[in-house]
Amino acid sequence: MSLQPHALWVILLTLGALFLFSRERIPLEYSCAAVLTILVVSLEMFPVPGAVPFRGAKFLQGFGNEALITICLLLVLVKGVEISGALRPVGVLLVRAWLANRFLALLATLTLVAFISLFANNTPIVVMMLPILVGVAHQTGISPSKMLMPVGFATILGGMCTTIGTSTNLLVVSIAEDYGMQRLQMFDFFLPAAAAAAMGIIYLWLLAPRLLPERPSLLAGTSHRVFDATILIDKNSAFGGETLASVMRQLGDDIRVTRVERSMSRELVRLPTLTLQAGDTLHIKAAPEAIHRAQAAFGTRVEQGNTDRAPDERLVEVVVTHDSNLDGKRLAQATQGVLRGLYPIGWLRPGQGRLTPLDRSSDPLLQTGDVLLMQGPRQIIQQLIESPNLLILARSIDVPRTQKATLATVVMISVVVAAALGMLPLVAGAMLGVGVMLAARCISWSEAWGAIDSRLVLIIVTSLALGSALGATGAADYVAHAFVNLVRDLPPPVVLSGLLLITALLTEVVSNNAVAVIGTPIAISIAAELGVPALPFVLAVMFGANMSYMTPIGYQTNLLVMSAGGYQFSDFFRAGLPLQIIMWLALSFILPAMYLQS
Repeated sequence: MSLQPHALWVILLTLGALFLFSRERIPLEYSCAAVLTILVVSLEMFPVPGAVPFRGAKFLQGFGNEALITICLLLVLVKGVEISGALRPVGVLLVRAWLANRFLALLATLTLVAFISLFANNTPIVVMMLPILVGVAHQTGISPSKMLMPVGFATILGGMCTTIGTSTNLLVVSIAEDYGMQRLQMFDFFLPAAAAAAMGIIYLWLLAPRLLPERPSLLAGTSHRVFDATILIDKNSAFGGETLASVMRQLGDDIRVTRVERSMSRELVRLPTLTLQAGDTLHIKAAPEAIHRAQAAFGTRVEQGNTDRAPDERLVEVVVTHDSNLDGKRLAQATQGVLRGLYPIGWLRPGQGRLTPLDRSSDPLLQTGDVLLMQGPRQIIQQLIESPNLLILARSIDVPRTQKATLATVVMISVVVAAALGMLPLVAGAMLGVGVMLAARCISWSEAWGAIDSRLVLIIVTSLALGSALGATGAADYVAHAFVNLVRDLPPPVVLSGLLLITALLTEVVSNNAVAVIGTPIAISIAAELGVPALPFVLAVMFGANMSYMTPIGYQTNLLVMSAGGYQFSDFFRAGLPLQIIMWLALSFILPAMYLQS
């Protein structure tokens, strides 16, 4: 096959898109907007020739794609269940199980979260489980790092077993249907996925906790993690006029003064005889409780010209999640909006191995997985805890929820059952379910809109556009032909295994939705070149795009457990590589055995 100019252009643009999607420093929405714009404009100016020229404007039809609409509706349904607290009794049962038998409780937890992930997005499941499991770890004396990563991986394993388990599955099913394949129903690929997932869960139960080191938890009161903080001594401070040595003796050994500044500009030598004055700024390093104690002793916190301190102030740790209205915002924007009334004390970015102080001059761009140590009045913090869009790492706080838990659960189950039995198309059932939740006030309009991740929409639309371009220009056929030529002498099961491995490795650094959408038409073309059924090759792309275990950046839930578990980047490779190998080998055997036997 010869490579036509349009096909070459789309292949180069696809490679460029995958590169941009893997760059952590470039916001994903910017990359998507740029790629989509270039694709639309270039093929509007130079349409693909044919009886009916293929123009770039057709790529915008992705915004009305049925799979995308279904994904958005399911996100709203899951948010309604999450807000209602319907899954909260599950957490209570898990606490009892862990206190009774740790060994069996881990298996029960892994199995339960995997089962729930068959029917719900795994991100809210992980968000709900994190505070519960860290609290369990505190009560039982287990390091949270021994359980949080296995639980996060279990939700990924469960999610790949049904069409609605992940957005990736829905997209692949929709694209495969567009290419002429019979539409996959909810449980059509449950058996191969569940068989492989069962092997993965056994590994997560018996071996993964042994491979993971003990890491200090991010839960206040249960970890040895320290933040850097900046504190101002006011005129009423009890330590004004005292020497630095005297102050440090009274504060104790768990607080270290790292720097002293006068007039917020001149750094002073930390001599024991240095006399502190009103207006001096001390940079200290300590655990959250020690920071709070130091602030009480010194008299105040630094806060934009306001040195009044409320008597009921407390500290709280906030994890930045993708739907928290914090991700992608500057800290100053957050403190004027979602975190209004709170003052930032410390900031931790997982994977960087360092803690960063927050003062007047600090205004970092927040990312998913960041942890903020905030201080403020108890009433404001309680309101923060009640927000359904924030992950708060706090052990002994009962979060109030609405009284619509039963109704929200019934609606969600009804949608799933109706789709599974073929009573209603999934998109129609989901739309009806959202309407019922809104009418019954299980979820508000603002919460419903907030449940839809704009970046997810953009990555899906951009990926759909690239996938469509690969097919329309003949690029997918060319890539498939070149791939088959390379493996011409190998049997189809080996080719299938190679495709699965390539997809799994690619999704470690690139959005899994992008990999799945771009890979699906190529998989169908490969199957056509080999003269074998397309279904196992499509499933190889689908499953491979869900196999993101070796890096924290490959999957949203990985970032969440990295923050809460105090993991390092290398921990994911240590525990994720064996799981990656197990799933690859298992599916490399199961898929050919089920679908390629003559």
